Amino acid sequence: MATQLQPVPTTRGTGLQEIKIVSHSNLFYWWPVWGFGFVLFVLTWLDGHYMVLVPKGTRAEQGRAVEGVEEKPVDVYILPKGKHIPTDPQTGGPVQPHLHGAHETSYGVLYAIVLLLLIVITNVPLRGLWSVVVIVVIVLMSIIFQLAEWWEPILTALGHLHIHINAAGYLLISSALFVIWLVTFLLFDSQIYMVFTPGQLRVRQEIGGGESAYDTAGMVIQKQRNDLFRHWVLGLGSGDLIVTTSGATAHHFDLPNVLFVGYKVRQIEEMLREKPVVQGSG
Repeated sequence: MATQLQPVPTTRGTGLQEIKIVSHSNLFYWWPVWGFGFVLFVLTWLDGHYMVLVPKGTRAEQGRAVEGVEEKPVDVYILPKGKHIPTDPQTGGPVQPHLHGAHETSYGVLYAIVLLLLIVITNVPLRGLWSVVVIVVIVLMSIIFQLAEWWEPILTALGHLHIHINAAGYLLISSALFVIWLVTFLLFDSQIYMVFTPGQLRVRQEIGGGESAYDTAGMVIQKQRNDLFRHWVLGLGSGDLIVTTSGATAHHFDLPNVLFVGYKVRQIEEMLREKPVVQGSG
């Protein structure tokens, strides 16, 4: 949607004297990775299982009698000849299982799928017709797979795919990504912005760069929010803001990934419709 802004008289002011528009990096759309990672950390921790690494050639045996164990028989892992359980330097005994893992094999698979989807969505923008085409293709392929009875072998194969990440792995990845996301969102992203005031636009396009000022008369504002997956699903209503100034030295500015872009554009239009009033000395 493109809007050409001209200051015209109005009988009611909006009260807004400054509107700041911040451009966010594509890292903003990665919140599902750290959010889902924290969920999987909790589920893995509560699962009640441990991960144990054993050398190649280890055998699992059921119903074996073990000296010193009251419950007989028990299930055991038998290490190959010459291999030993690592020794704990603090206790002097064998290292006991301590890596919290989940018996559910789908956790790691789902995490990998979310990660791969986020990489594609944030790096391959699908605007307008392309987003519709992708959705239609996904629906048609799902129907074709169902009619051809391919879903059952595919899901069976995925069920045999085991991707295990321990609880500490989920926590480390999610915590590190969340800290990077938060610092970028609150600190670095705020350094690239546009500031609209009645009659003037100030722009900073680089971190650490200076501001440039432009007149808002005849300015054209356009919002783009037609990337279904990035703007609507992940961005929760975000979009790209395009501003073109007027005059002999017209400039074109692209401000990607603006949160609540529709609401921001309405605010800008209302503020810039007001005709600046200059009071002279009596």
